[in-house]
Amino acid sequence: MAAPRISVPETAARDEIIEIRTLISHPMDNGYSYDIAGDLVPRHIIHTFFVTYNGVEIFRANMHPAQAANPYLTFHTRAVESGTMEFTWLDDRGNVYTGAKEITVT
Repeated sequence: MAAPRISVPETAARDEIIEIRTLISHPMDNGYSYDIAGDLVPRHIIHTFFVTYNGVEIFRANMHPAQAANPYLTFHTRAVESGTMEFTWLDDRGNVYTGAKEITVT
């Protein structure tokens, strides 16, 4: 899988509402499709995505087989202090994908 793409503003004013965007390359196979040979493609989806901001969870999404390939998620949060946002994706096969971005709050 390709590295996750994460968009977080580098700087923000204290208490400003900021937009966070993420994109991860993942097939999100639902377990109901067949390959060219007629064999069932096993389920392989990202089932959980969460974000922490300086160690405090600020966003969580539980995904299901109907989610499209290469999930793109966007959400908003309040910039309260400078620090690190850590992003984690978990899939059915036990893979863990992570990324982090720093934000400076003025």
